Parts: sequence; structure tokens; C-alpha cells
Amino acid sequence: MLLYIIGVVIVALGLATSIALHEIGHLVPAKLFGVKVTQYMVGFGPTVFSRRRGETEYGLKLIPFGGYISMIGMFPPQKEGGTARRATTGFFQTLVQDARKASLETIGDEDARSFYRLPIYKRVIIMLSGPFMNLLLGVLFFGIVLCGFGIAAPSTTIGSVSACVQPAGSTSTTCEASDPVSPGASAGIQPGDRIVSIDGTAISSWDQATSIIRQSPGTALSVVVERAGADQTLSVTPLLTERAVTETVNGRSVVKTDANGAAVTEDVGFVGIGYATELQPQPVTAVLPFVGENVAGVANTIINLPARIVGVANAAFGGGERDVNGPISVVGVGRVAGEIATIDIPLASKVATLIGLLGSVNIGLFVINLVPLMPLDGGHIIGALWEGLRRQLAKLFRRPNPGPVDTAKLMPLTFVVVIFLGGLSALLVYADIVNPVNLFG
Repeated sequence: MLLYIIGVVIVALGLATSIALHEIGHLVPAKLFGVKVTQYMVGFGPTVFSRRRGETEYGLKLIPFGGYISMIGMFPPQKEGGTARRATTGFFQTLVQDARKASLETIGDEDARSFYRLPIYKRVIIMLSGPFMNLLLGVLFFGIVLCGFGIAAPSTTIGSVSACVQPAGSTSTTCEASDPVSPGASAGIQPGDRIVSIDGTAISSWDQATSIIRQSPGTALSVVVERAGADQTLSVTPLLTERAVTETVNGRSVVKTDANGAAVTEDVGFVGIGYATELQPQPVTAVLPFVGENVAGVANTIINLPARIVGVANAAFGGGERDVNGPISVVGVGRVAGEIATIDIPLASKVATLIGLLGSVNIGLFVINLVPLMPLDGGHIIGALWEGLRRQLAKLFRRPNPGPVDTAKLMPLTFVVVIFLGGLSALLVYADIVNPVNLFG
């Protein structure tokens, strides 16, 4: 239980730090560009601690699921230098009016320092810098994992030795009397042995060893293994056996199938040994492609969000199996962190996995915040870019400057998005409590 709590606390602190740095990403350029920032807060709800430095109040709030900075003049007034227009009837019109009024109240007599007064590119930089900070953190965390620890990869060390030879595609975990003894077991190969050479060929990778074995059915091979610090020479004769053909898809080895979905097989030499994985450090050049794959994975989840939501709902209320690649809440992230801390793997692997989890969370924050809907950062970015496009078109056709885009009109859509995100968060939290994602079997 102590290790579980430690894992949760480590990831919780990492998540809080990521959120704080996301908001710093907004705060720094906003201040550099002269925008008045009245608040910098990590969390939502009641304030737990705050301190004012200059014109900005810095603090922590009770609910640590996010953060924000308050900049004056996020919404332009109805008319340049004027006041917010009179409210009309209707709930959504009231939302628009209240947004304009609240924004106008923050401006006071410092309209020149309002967010909406900034040039387009400065507004884009401010709103983009928060998600960009998460991207940098994702690159940093994954860089530590890939280059500092490495990724699990097949080694030349024996991880398992089959006691017998079973037909291709068999799912049985026990040997029958009719099953022949595996060549590896007959030769005395043991888990923990490291393959040094096969028939005089030095072995540097598992694929190299497998290739020789598969091409040598019925041929006695002289295999040198390192056991307890000393080399031992064993004689192994691969058995001609029907085995499933595998291929690499998205970095994973999967069984190749034909047009009818049946496994493709071939007759090859078989010894009955499996590799042990070990962490192998990767070059720096592997970091960005790895981050790119994660960005694409999160984007794919968002694009297919309706189907993902249905799957989560079925798992939460119908007892279905959770998709390990599907969305999870902060509760789910905490549970995964706790499980990582308690499973029986080397300490280095635990640390690497926890750091990798923080990397995944930051990539998720990066992609989600770029969704072009308010109140997400992407919504403000699209609003600024649309304003710039309108101005360029007006200039091109020699029309008057249309002025700032009235983003307050998007408040009804923002309200709907907030309700949707709140409902989705509640569903994910519930699912992560009653039917969590099972990553470790």
C-alpha cells in the first residue's frame, strides 16, 4: 500500500507541476507583451493559498484539476471604446452579455493593456505557449525515458524455455504425453543463459539468433551460452515445425493473417526458447519520432471520441472490457501510477514507466488544448486567426477595418463545451473507479 501511495503522489505532483508550467507558458509572454494579468492560479474552486506580487495574485486552489491566468479584456466591448450592449431575452444571449460585462469590468481605465488590443500574432503566441510548454515537457520526459533508461527490447538472454513442442496456434499451457520434448529443454538451455554464439557466429541480437535457428531444421548447432559468468557449449538440433508467420505493425509483432483472417504459417526450425527483455537506451534522434507517434495517438482518440465514449459507457455500466488505448481520467492516471509502483519489476523500470506516464499526460494536454473550441486554448487561437483573416480580406478589398472578432458570441458554444467536458470527466472518473483500465493483466 505504501508503494501504491508513493506512485500516486509522484504522478500527482508531476501533473500539478505540468499544469503550473502550462499556465506559466501563458503568463510569461502575456506580461512581456504588456497585458495586465490579475491572477495566476493552479486549480479551481476555493483558494487555499495566495499572495499578491505587484498587480498579479498567485495562488493554489482546492481542486487541482487544471489552472488559469486572468488577463484583462479577453472579450472586446460591443463597440470600440464603448460599453457592452443591452441584454436581450434568452439564456444564451444572457451568457453573451454577462461575458462582455465581466470582461469590461476587468479593463477599468487600462484598456490599452487589454488582451484583445494585442496584435494577432501576440495573442496567438500567448495562447499557444501553454500547450507548447506541455509539448516541451513531453519531449523532456520521453527523452529521459528513451535516452536515460531505454525501452524494453528483446535481448540475447534466454527468458523462457518451452518444456515441449505444441502445434502452431495452440493455446494450451500444459504439455501432453504425446508432445515431443523441445530441443531447447533437451539441450539443457536454462532461463538466464545469454547466447554468445551459434556455430561460431557471434550473436549480438535476438533476431540474429532466431534467423539462424529457423534456417537450420535438423542440423546440430553448437550454441555457446554464458551461465553464471562462465561460457558453456551446448548442442541443439532445431526441430522442423509449423510456426505462425509474424510481422511488425506499429512497432509490435503480430501474427500475419491471410484474406480469410486465418494465421499464415511456415515450416521452420524450432528450439523452444524465448527472449528476456531489457532496457536499451535509444539515440536522441528517436525522441521526436516517438513523441510524434504519441501526438498522433491522442489525436486519433479525439477524432474517434464518440465511439470511445460509447465504449467507456459500456464498460462503466455494462461491465464490458476497457480499451487500454482509450481515454482515462486523472483518477485512472493515479490508479495506473499506483499499480506501476507495486508490480514486481526492477526499480529502474518503475521509474522509467512513471516518467513515461507523465510524458503521455503532457502530450495529452498539448493535443487537447489545441482543439479549436473555447474555452480551450485552441478556441482563442482560432478566434485570433479568424480576426486576422477578416482584416486581411478587408484590406484586400479596400473595406473598413472590421475590428476585433466578437468572441463573446461564442459563449453559448463554450457553455455547451464546458457541460460536455464536465460530463465526460464524470463518466471517465466513474469508469475508472468501477471498471478501471487493466494494463498489467
